[in-house]
Amino acid sequence: MAENRAKMSTGKKALISLILILIFLTAGVYVYGVYYFSGHFLPGSMVNGFNCSYMTVEETEDLLNERVGAYAIAIDTMKNGREAITAREVDLSYVSTGGVEELIKNQNRFTWFLSFNQNQTYNVAESLRYDEEKMQDAVSGLNCMQPENVVQPADAQIMDTGEKFEITAEVEGNALDPQKTLTAISQGMLMGRPSVSLEEEGCYLKPGIYSDDEQLIRNCEQMNTLSDIIITYDFADRTETVDRSVIKDWFTIDENGDVVLDKDLVAQYVDELGYKYDTFGLTRTFLTYDNREKVIEGGDYGWVIDQEAETKALMEAVESGVTQVREPVYSYKGWSRAANDIGYTYVEIDLTNQRLVFYKDGKPIVDTPVVTGNPDIEGCATPTGCFAVDAKESPAVLTGEDYEANVTFWMPFSGNVGIHDASWRSEFGGNLYIWEGSHGCVNVPYDQAASIYSNIEVGMPVVVYE
Repeated sequence: MAENRAKMSTGKKALISLILILIFLTAGVYVYGVYYFSGHFLPGSMVNGFNCSYMTVEETEDLLNERVGAYAIAIDTMKNGREAITAREVDLSYVSTGGVEELIKNQNRFTWFLSFNQNQTYNVAESLRYDEEKMQDAVSGLNCMQPENVVQPADAQIMDTGEKFEITAEVEGNALDPQKTLTAISQGMLMGRPSVSLEEEGCYLKPGIYSDDEQLIRNCEQMNTLSDIIITYDFADRTETVDRSVIKDWFTIDENGDVVLDKDLVAQYVDELGYKYDTFGLTRTFLTYDNREKVIEGGDYGWVIDQEAETKALMEAVESGVTQVREPVYSYKGWSRAANDIGYTYVEIDLTNQRLVFYKDGKPIVDTPVVTGNPDIEGCATPTGCFAVDAKESPAVLTGEDYEANVTFWMPFSGNVGIHDASWRSEFGGNLYIWEGSHGCVNVPYDQAASIYSNIEVGMPVVVYE
């Protein structure tokens, strides 16, 4: 019995001893592992793409240095294209900066026994360097960077087909941003990446506007709406048409990105209308009562388009979308809007022959001798040119520096110069104007003045010539 107890006691002691030995061994192994991995990488450690498990700093750096010389980065381009740049092309080399040592220092060596199934990836970018000039040359020498292989991106835009405006699709192109491409490739090489995708790195230039852009679609519709109109200017025997062929060149973009009419371009068109159709003060060729051609210069008769008002009115007409016939807004109006703006109702005064003929609708209704101003006395010559009747007054008192005269019919056409009766005269015509001329007015017999007054209207042309 005592013998059995002794045996059991011995067995327990042996078991305890064994357990203690195992504990000490385990602790020793653990401590050794902690010590070992204080200077070695843990299992499953990848540095710059290389397996550096169990390696020391020196071994890792030797491996990196050895592998760098044989390294090449694959460059994936658009549409599955692929090119490459080698380490030799850019003088890529490994330089120890303490990065590897820092990685080992910072790894969790106290849990080394849990790391056998880990997959830990490290990148030591600062441990590689390259020649910047050679890197730039290598990148710019890629096929994807050559001008003959490059299609620049283009924005979707509104195009004129001749019949309407349409949106043409954008061009994606394959042009690369040189700086982004250089950065993506150089960073990829510093990280030891096997490849870099230029598309994924956002290196390709993109169109700024696509065909589904809401603003672009809205502007296209607006351009078609504004240009789908016909405005006809009526100039009596001539017309000017403002249609799509004209309006299509008047568009601009405002501060909100919307299509609007360009006021300056519309104003330019109105200015051209004025240049073509304004007649105020123009030199005219006039056919006299006895079929002589006279060149008439000066005077204040004629048509003038109000540039500012008509520009505004034309823009409003286009924006209204209503096809219409209109006449411009005028600052001054003549009697006839035809090419012959004097028309067929006018007063003609021949100073040389002292004769006045009043035509109404092409028929002479008054033909009378007159007395005009004496051209030899300063300030008394009757002005020549084409004028408009300024007013009608009956009766009237005409005054000057040295005279005052009562008349029954007063029809001024050039300031204080006009047509009127002259009851103080018994004779008219001939050479009376030389020694008994007026102060510039056109003196007419009473009954003829009455006839003129009853038929003339303000604005009618008065043509005076020698």
